Amino acid sequence: MQIEQIYTGCLAQGAYYIESEGEAVVIDPLRDIDNYLAKAKRNNAKIKYVFETHFHADFVSGHMDLANATGATIVFGPTAAPNFNAKVALDGERFKVGKLIFELLHTPGHTLESCCYLMYDELGIPRALFSGDTIFIGDVGRPDLAQKAANQTLEELAGLLFDSIRTKILPLSDEIVVYPAHGAGSACGKKLSAETIDTLGHQKATNYAMRADMSKFEFVKEVTQGLISPPGYFPYNVQMNKQGYESIHTIIERGYKAFSANAFEAASDETEAIIIDTRKSIDFGKAFIPNSINIGIDGSFAVWVGALIKNVSQPILLVTEEGREVEVITRLARVGFDHTLGYLKGGFEAWKQAKKEFDFIQSIDANQLAEIFRQIDPQQIIDVRKKSEFDTEHILGVTNSPLDFIDENKQIFDPNKTYYMHCAGGYRSMIFTSILRARGYQNLINCNAGFNELKASGKFAISEFSQQNTQL
Repeated sequence: MQIEQIYTGCLAQGAYYIESEGEAVVIDPLRDIDNYLAKAKRNNAKIKYVFETHFHADFVSGHMDLANATGATIVFGPTAAPNFNAKVALDGERFKVGKLIFELLHTPGHTLESCCYLMYDELGIPRALFSGDTIFIGDVGRPDLAQKAANQTLEELAGLLFDSIRTKILPLSDEIVVYPAHGAGSACGKKLSAETIDTLGHQKATNYAMRADMSKFEFVKEVTQGLISPPGYFPYNVQMNKQGYESIHTIIERGYKAFSANAFEAASDETEAIIIDTRKSIDFGKAFIPNSINIGIDGSFAVWVGALIKNVSQPILLVTEEGREVEVITRLARVGFDHTLGYLKGGFEAWKQAKKEFDFIQSIDANQLAEIFRQIDPQQIIDVRKKSEFDTEHILGVTNSPLDFIDENKQIFDPNKTYYMHCAGGYRSMIFTSILRARGYQNLINCNAGFNELKASGKFAISEFSQQNTQL
């Protein structure tokens, strides 16, 4: 028996490859399936099933491409209604993979079709629970993502989740290992641990939403409080996962089109494409194509694209480091952004060599910000971290304008004033600054120093530390 968690940090997502006696199952696969195919080929194994725990909102799953490539059967839980060939299984239905047995446990609440897969070893002993978004390490799935489709209230779905956990999961053995679909950083929950596996017994003892003495009323209240609106791309990904989508190889082939500087400029002028520059923030700030925005590939790239670009059908032009074009197109496709038009051949250096106009954003360090802080209204310093991060600790007097809500908070910016942006490490603040610059705000300065560095400098008054109950 082989269980492998394939964790993708950019999406805080865990897929699973499980193999026994030459047969394999893949659970909640990503859209780029070559990794799973390579594992099966290396071991001369046949992928028999693709198990989906629900219709995912935060990424486009690889179930269709994987089934087409291998002949595997796609399995969903009860009430699912996919628009393609798949098995909608019954609660308690079992599937044999080599010497292993997988039992589908219907656990509605996060969504109505949500399920877990309980794995039994060759002796019939339950060993692992692949819990999808029903339970995480330290948390449970948020119950607000499927309200419209379910035609139920937030509280009703939370109540269903309570019943699912109490009747299907808590009675299971403490020794069972829990393998969830997400870890810290995912928007599918609010208190996810950085750990990505744990024993069920430890979760029963430590997960706030799995307390044995918890009433349904308490559960509903605690699970629903502190939720913020999910990223705008979530409903589109659900639709793609339910109705179907183009092969990722088609998406990559279409998007892998090299433009000269002149052709890139023409494509930008002739289309409504957004230019995304995926270089490191410090390099972007020194020089970039006017009106382009910086979302670095070496960060939570796909998540921030999905959170900040409202329409997955948005045409996109790319500026990348040479050799990373396919990686960027792939990571865009993971969250349903399938309309990459092409990339700047030779990267930004080619733009400069063509003597094209470019812009820059001034950056400062902690010492420089401290000097400026003494001379300006503190509210001109913008902390773009999440509200929960800000509430935990922040520089006294500054303004919190989370990157997630840049559109909602744009009215706070006076184009006649200068603003200084900071986040936890410089990644988000440059995204924020680049977006405002593309919208015409000129008096913007980015602080490369993150909050911890600013705090460690000893030059700022910091709020009293307050541990928050949410990471959203």
